[in-house]
Amino acid sequence: MSTFHLYSEIEPYRTGRLSVSDLHELFYEEVGNPSGVPALFLHGGPGVGIIPDYRRFFDPKVYRVILLDQRGAGRSTPHAELRENTTWDIVEDIEKLKRHLGIDRWILFGGSWGSLLALCYAIRYPQSVKGIIIRGIFLGRAFENDWIYKSGMSCIYPDQWEAYQSLIPQSERGDMVAAYYKRMTGTDEALRLKAAMAWSKWEFAAMNLVPDPKAIADFNDAHKALSVGRIECHFTFHKFFLETDNFVLENAAKIADIPCRIVQGRFDVICPAISAWDLHKALPKSELKLVQLGSHSPLDEGITTELVRATEDYKTL
Repeated sequence: MSTFHLYSEIEPYRTGRLSVSDLHELFYEEVGNPSGVPALFLHGGPGVGIIPDYRRFFDPKVYRVILLDQRGAGRSTPHAELRENTTWDIVEDIEKLKRHLGIDRWILFGGSWGSLLALCYAIRYPQSVKGIIIRGIFLGRAFENDWIYKSGMSCIYPDQWEAYQSLIPQSERGDMVAAYYKRMTGTDEALRLKAAMAWSKWEFAAMNLVPDPKAIADFNDAHKALSVGRIECHFTFHKFFLETDNFVLENAAKIADIPCRIVQGRFDVICPAISAWDLHKALPKSELKLVQLGSHSPLDEGITTELVRATEDYKTL
């Protein structure tokens, strides 16, 4: 089977800012072919923001790629803001951006939190979506959150878990999300940053099958850690603002006919493969690609291969 690689580094041909409320202004960039197939890249986290490598999953001769810093992330403002920041606020932002850019329908491309966001947007606006490419599937269910922040990932990374717990007194460790939320929404700025750094370090230690020091260092950056820690904790504490625990699967019929490629690492420790499997079962027409040595990172060779293969296959949608 052929191995696909990221396309060459590319710079945006246009950047812009879109005011979506009295409080929030979003940054976005466009790369590739201005007359090409529209595709929207949805970053993870929430709160991670976009990086240059995310532009490289798409053939720039064919695709018009839009990359968005979601509320509070990256270059969007205000940075790390929790007010007016919910799943459904961001879903509406995506539709506003589509109309702002004069796009009728587009392909959604996202991973981890970005997979949940893509699915929620498609459920709300199925007529706006011509295809879905998602990896590292996260459906916002309670057991998925418990896996990361209660018991599951901690059994595989006990050393990192101990460091993550060390910030929280023993009496509060029964609910680590609530304990971190208390600190990241408090008035002590130094403690907010310390908690955000610890939160980010815990999650991103498990991003790759073999730890990538560069990736870990990137998420140890205080600016990025603050948005990742605060916004992820905010969404997790509020159960991702979903009406029910099984929201996506219960509404899967609304997107059953949209072409969907699911890419999942077998050894994804952050988002275990069961969620990709459950989604595939709920969307019988979807295609599931399980990458045997794949982890959570979209930049793992096997994951990258399948994601680029998907964008190649979806050129003619």
